[in-house]
Amino acid sequence: MNKVVLKKSIFGAITLLASATAFAGGGGGGSGGGDDGLPFPDTCQVNCGYENGSNPSLSSLQSTRGDFRVATRSVSSSVSGFGGGTIYYPTNASGELATIAISPGFTARQDSISWWGPVLASHGFVVMTIDTNSRFDQPVSRGRQLDSALSYLIDQGNNRNSPISGMVDENRLATMGHSMGGGGALHSASRNRLSASVPLAPWNTGGNPFNQINVPTMIMACESDVVAPVGIHASPFYNRIPNGTDKALIELNNGNHSCANGGSGRNNPLLATYGVSWMKRFLDKDQRFTPFLCGPNHEANGGISDYRDSSCS
Repeated sequence: MNKVVLKKSIFGAITLLASATAFAGGGGGGSGGGDDGLPFPDTCQVNCGYENGSNPSLSSLQSTRGDFRVATRSVSSSVSGFGGGTIYYPTNASGELATIAISPGFTARQDSISWWGPVLASHGFVVMTIDTNSRFDQPVSRGRQLDSALSYLIDQGNNRNSPISGMVDENRLATMGHSMGGGGALHSASRNRLSASVPLAPWNTGGNPFNQINVPTMIMACESDVVAPVGIHASPFYNRIPNGTDKALIELNNGNHSCANGGSGRNNPLLATYGVSWMKRFLDKDQRFTPFLCGPNHEANGGISDYRDSSCS
């Protein structure tokens, strides 16, 4: 059995066990490992050779499209581990690329977060927006499904008949998600097998293992969110992530629960600037994007009501 099939078999068994036991304490802790069956992340931090695309500028980031042309491929709902989805990938990029899986929230489908697919792919990432097994799946389940989606993308990267054959760097993986999908992204990050995570207006209740997160995590929150109020969800989640972990919280001024999903127009330039910069900085180790995160007076921007960061000190 080759290593890809073996990893998927192990992951499938773990997923079945997780669905039977629900949440029982979280993930792997500070060792950098976890129980998600995904490869360990790349430890290179500088001069890694992953940079792609032209030199960024604020205007180029705010345009929401990068240098790369984007194609899509649908993933059937019959796939194992999650409810299908859509893969977005650059057609004129070379080499292996960092890879991102994105989950919708409670009762929502992938079209609610589909704006992020072409945005991120145009900046040189392989991206999949997923549908969940059930529209009512809770954050723990959504986190497992994000893990399964990443495992699927790794398999496709190793499949010579796949349109993303040879494109997936299995050591540079990230999760995103909205609402309960954002809670799922945090649960996935707590298993410490990722290079970055960007939860969008995350929702989670009860105990959580977020104090075990050592994955660079940017939480995008919405100031006027009445579904997942910042003071009950995003802010405590940010505080629970260890201070030694690279982390940030951006709160969008007057934003409702869907303010970070993109597509509405008003917030798109901010979302692209910060979301792309975070992923480029920590997935591609591309220091050209650091100035957009470290240095500006973020709250001087009228679209930002609060900004916190431990990644720039």
